[in-house]
Amino acid sequence: MKTAFLFAGQGSQKVGMAKEFYDTFTVSQKRMDGLQCDYDLKRLCFEGPQDQLDDTAYAQSAIVAASLTILEALKEKGIQADGCAGLSLGEYTALCAAQSFDPQTAIDIVRQRGILMAQALPAGTTGMAAVLGLDENAIQEVCQIVTRSNQILEIANYNCPGQIVVTGHKEAIEQATPLLLEKGARRVLPLSVSGAFHSSLLIPASEKLEAVLRTKHFALPKIPVYHNISGQVESIQQEEDLIQILKKQICQSVRFEQTIRQMIKDGFDTFVEIGPGKSLSGFVRKVSKDVQVYTINTVQDLEGMVETWNR
Repeated sequence: MKTAFLFAGQGSQKVGMAKEFYDTFTVSQKRMDGLQCDYDLKRLCFEGPQDQLDDTAYAQSAIVAASLTILEALKEKGIQADGCAGLSLGEYTALCAAQSFDPQTAIDIVRQRGILMAQALPAGTTGMAAVLGLDENAIQEVCQIVTRSNQILEIANYNCPGQIVVTGHKEAIEQATPLLLEKGARRVLPLSVSGAFHSSLLIPASEKLEAVLRTKHFALPKIPVYHNISGQVESIQQEEDLIQILKKQICQSVRFEQTIRQMIKDGFDTFVEIGPGKSLSGFVRKVSKDVQVYTINTVQDLEGMVETWNR
């Protein structure tokens, strides 16, 4: 058995996330209580309010804190990863799991990352939409048709077969929607996000993030981390390599489907989604039905997994 940990990205947040683990496991309690931020992380994760939790400036640090709190419980149960990956924001938790940087460093970075992404674009002018049931080439053709000097539309996420997310100006999304449907898309669903994440519009924000990253220190990952920008294990020989990867990540496509395919090719047969939500488990199952998938966002989930693990 070769096990991969997968970590949730933004959009998975919900009031009460990780509270059950905090209440059940001393190690989880210590992890959450030990994380410092300029707002009350624990209260926001456990009590909300939801509208603040949905705010990109707060959501990112809260999700990482919740995911790290759950991760401690798995470690106490003796469940270890041979490799890991995350969807967008989740890549930071994956790097923590790989001991590339410590949990507090992750919180410090993603708090600033969330603020930078929240402030990057004028409110209400950009967005994202999930395109269901249409192949990449057809989507790229439509993106090229609607993209002009003052309007852009690009692919943000390759989530799984039949689900690709586009990102850009709202006007471009509106113009693209009937064209995508004409080409055979089953549905085009606008996403509840505050901006055109993973687009070239975030290049200025990526440069500001680079400045934040340069104030931190990282170690080389102890286990393989598969990165969003390529779906591969990137060569990281020094801090600068990781800085450039994370800088590119917020303004380039998230290649999650390619990540899962590469991990399966590399021998991973067991995938464990850690954190709020269960989207990643669904994506993995759409890529392959021949792998074992676990979703861990409740203590019951963890106990069920441990029971299966020990058979």
